[in-house]
Amino acid sequence: MLNIDSIENGIVIDHITAGLGMRVYELLELDKLDTCVAIIKNARSEKYGKKDIIKIEGVQNINLDVLGFIDTNATVCTIREGKLVSKGRPPLPKVLTNIISCKNPRCITSVEKVDQIFYLCDEKAHRYRCKYCEQEYKKDPAEGETV
Repeated sequence: MLNIDSIENGIVIDHITAGLGMRVYELLELDKLDTCVAIIKNARSEKYGKKDIIKIEGVQNINLDVLGFIDTNATVCTIREGKLVSKGRPPLPKVLTNIISCKNPRCITSVEKVDQIFYLCDEKAHRYRCKYCEQEYKKDPAEGETV
């Protein structure tokens, strides 16, 4: 079994659905950090079978808003001086900017270079609507695709 050391100070994003770790890494722009970041893919999980984990050393102020949209199972643990100080699941973000794209060919976003902005319209069903044309975006959990 692979052994990854614990961190003294930083953030651990745990219980990421197996296979989504790299997507989380990209959307959180962790490649731009000048710190140690570990991505563990397909780690054993009693609860889920497999999971991905991201450990970020020394950073406490990452914007994790998008995490609630990407993976509702993920948990964020804040570590200080080697001790867990907080643990929780991030909520669904109220606004998504440049995370998803509008599929409506008549939307201004398909012809103009503007930000792709979606507002949460149904928290229970995880539905978002385009700011410009009101096209609905719904994440299909079975396929990871849009409807």
